[in-house]
Amino acid sequence: MTKEEITAKEQQIAEVLKTVYDPEIPVNIFDLGLIYEINYDPDGTAHIRMTLTAPNCPMADMLVEEVRSKTASVEGVERVDVELTFDPPWSRDLMSQEALLELGML
Repeated sequence: MTKEEITAKEQQIAEVLKTVYDPEIPVNIFDLGLIYEINYDPDGTAHIRMTLTAPNCPMADMLVEEVRSKTASVEGVERVDVELTFDPPWSRDLMSQEALLELGML
């Protein structure tokens, strides 16, 4: 698998993660800045490093499971490894311009 094919697969995963929404904020988790890293291995393993808006988020398990299942739906993804981290802590500085605009924060 070429570097370009791996990059294309990572972009496909990013696009599918834009369909996962934080239940308390009407913006997808990708634009919220909750996805820190997406890596795809040629063996079919997707590695997702993500955070939550707050460490005590009551929806943490549901969000992680949705990230796992949506990522697994991408053709060529055989396994999904989701790492939940709070380092660095999430802040609104991680939000995309689209998210800030959507929430009226610009």
